[in-house]
Amino acid sequence: MGSPGLSTRNNGQQQQRLGITEPISLGGPTEYDEIKTHELEKFLRDVGLYESQEEAVSREEVLGRLDQIVKNWVKAISRAKGLNEQLVQEANAKIFTFGSYRLGVHGPGADIDTLCVGPRHATREEDFFGELYRMLSEMPEVTELHPVPDAHVPVMQFKFKGVSIDLLYAKLSLWVIPEDLDISQDSILQNADEQTVRSLNGCRVTDQILRLVPNIKNFRTTLRCMRFWAKRRGVYSNVAGFLGGINWALLVARICQLYPNALPNMLVSRFFRVYTQWRWPNPVMICAIEEGSLGLPVWDPRRNPKDRFHLMPIITPAYPCMNSSYNVSSSTLCIMTEEFQRGNEICEAMEAHKADWGTLFEPFSFFDAYKNYLQIDINAENEDDLRNWKGWVESRLRQLTLKIERHTYNMLQCHPHPGEFTDKSRPLRCSYFMGLQRKQGVPVNEGEQFDIRLTVEEFKHSVNLYTLWKLGMEIHVTHVKRRNIPSFVFPGGIRPSRPSKATWDSRRSSAEKSSEAKGVSDGLDDGRKRRRIDDNVANTMKSANSSAGVSFSGEVNEGSPSVGNVSVGSGFVSANGEPMEEKLESNRTDGVNNSKGLSGNLAQDGELNAQSKDLFATNDAPFSKEAEKLAIEKIMSGPYINSQSLTQELDELEDDFEYRNQIKDSRGNKKDISVESTSANMTATSLANVAVMPSHISSNGADLFASLCPSGGLEELEPAELMAPLSNGFCFTAPVAQKKPHIRLNFTSLGKASGKST
Repeated sequence: MGSPGLSTRNNGQQQQRLGITEPISLGGPTEYDEIKTHELEKFLRDVGLYESQEEAVSREEVLGRLDQIVKNWVKAISRAKGLNEQLVQEANAKIFTFGSYRLGVHGPGADIDTLCVGPRHATREEDFFGELYRMLSEMPEVTELHPVPDAHVPVMQFKFKGVSIDLLYAKLSLWVIPEDLDISQDSILQNADEQTVRSLNGCRVTDQILRLVPNIKNFRTTLRCMRFWAKRRGVYSNVAGFLGGINWALLVARICQLYPNALPNMLVSRFFRVYTQWRWPNPVMICAIEEGSLGLPVWDPRRNPKDRFHLMPIITPAYPCMNSSYNVSSSTLCIMTEEFQRGNEICEAMEAHKADWGTLFEPFSFFDAYKNYLQIDINAENEDDLRNWKGWVESRLRQLTLKIERHTYNMLQCHPHPGEFTDKSRPLRCSYFMGLQRKQGVPVNEGEQFDIRLTVEEFKHSVNLYTLWKLGMEIHVTHVKRRNIPSFVFPGGIRPSRPSKATWDSRRSSAEKSSEAKGVSDGLDDGRKRRRIDDNVANTMKSANSSAGVSFSGEVNEGSPSVGNVSVGSGFVSANGEPMEEKLESNRTDGVNNSKGLSGNLAQDGELNAQSKDLFATNDAPFSKEAEKLAIEKIMSGPYINSQSLTQELDELEDDFEYRNQIKDSRGNKKDISVESTSANMTATSLANVAVMPSHISSNGADLFASLCPSGGLEELEPAELMAPLSNGFCFTAPVAQKKPHIRLNFTSLGKASGKST
């Protein structure tokens, strides 16, 4: 398990360093920070993010009652299994909390994530989902009881006196569970099965985060702010390919380590500043990754090929350390990068008194942002079937994004909406939406089109492989234009008119159009606004491009290293895209191949090389932006990009035959994907034969690792029937004749939708 770093000297006094690097700044708050922090806290209270004292007491009572229930349950099953009376009396189980409740950032009505820890003779299948389920079902205060035993992290969901509970189970190798059990020790995982490890690590990760932040109060306020911001901007959803609760907690915790004496106002500002400059896939870690003594696999792209394809690694601090954000795709990373940039601009505008907290939290107008959408409708014959069908389909929606990206060679960007919509007139049906547009930088050639009919059919086929499928479970995918979006997605079922008040996004869109018309920057853009080629993402992908040399035909470009080679560029690229001074890199080696640490300039114990320490703050003097940029550059050790063959990447993306029902964003970050060579060949063959590419592919568009650039050109898509049947599973032997393309791109319009109706 990771531990705090060594001490660092602060004005002659020792101060504990938390994290794998020195802080960027030890500067304390200014009067401005105190004022703005007070304004932020008031804003968060006014929007209802804090629960009442009465509700807090009610939650405590429910947790106490639940703890007593599981103690009675384990005694009952101990007696039923024939244990002597002394062992029955000693039998014990304990309730732990984790997630937002344990972190102290939950809001009114939020679920409580709980873990029941039981002894070795209390099984998950027979006793937890059997006897305990029966006991709960007979209690009048328990409602909406819903067991999900075959989820990636098995869970029992219910309400107890109106309080929503998600209850996991961990079976330890102990005969008796002590009342003072410490689950933070790695030895607790000894002889534990995978479900137990995942369940335990929800608590272990949460507790480690609280240990590794310098000021818990400031951390909680900042995290509460960032969670609210992410939900308002539509990027809070692990299952949709964005980030969930644990991901945001780890990102905020790292900022708190880098600015240990800052108040929430500065922490929010620096959150956007740091992650706007972050060059993914450099990992975010709040402690060093330790191998542990139990032999459990940890995140390590040097040894685990699948880890090399993670685009936005955010590493959990508890052993076994895993990437908690493996669901992120190139499209969702691109969208989040844009949102970080927007947040950074607004925070800078706030410092110039040209914006306020309300501006930062303006909701993202999803149904105004694009001209073209996919609508995914599902239905079932009863509520229980619909709940199970929804859980399965939601766990597969990410695959639709990956398939569209792959089959269009990363030329089409997908923006999934994080959540479903329900038409009240059709209660056993719900709908999901995905915005579509060409990625910026993809060449516009008149007459080209993207045909994703076969992609959609492949996705539907994989969804219908659901092992618990029942008659009446259906899924339909259609293309809709913005003007035809159904009214039930809008509040009150009424399509809103054009807003009278200009938002930050609309003002920026207008300013950008004016700037583009003049051919110059207007100062608002200043080279920062949703960069056409994002410095923090595209540069790392360019490294992969030059290393991989993979063409769409599967051939290796002339002059490139072999496809299977691992090659990483060792040079830094500054935030403005220019090379940094070579002297900063004199002692660096290739990041992935460096056997002395996971990161090029991070030693195995998490210590910085001596040469890099001079860029970090050693006193309370505030840093200039340029100095901060240099410090941020040194935190990032070099790209974690590794080139693999096309077949290997397809294998990584294909996970269509396993049920990965993701119940909560903050649970089970470990993912096991079976890779079969025959499956790889089948998938590669299917892609070689599917007619999904425009006839002309430019040289800069024909790379597997296309740049992850921000949103770009808007296209006009024309609907057509999804009429391409599957003849042989996923392997299509020939292109289908196109009566009318499902998606046809109009290349005459550029830029993101300004919000006008069409």
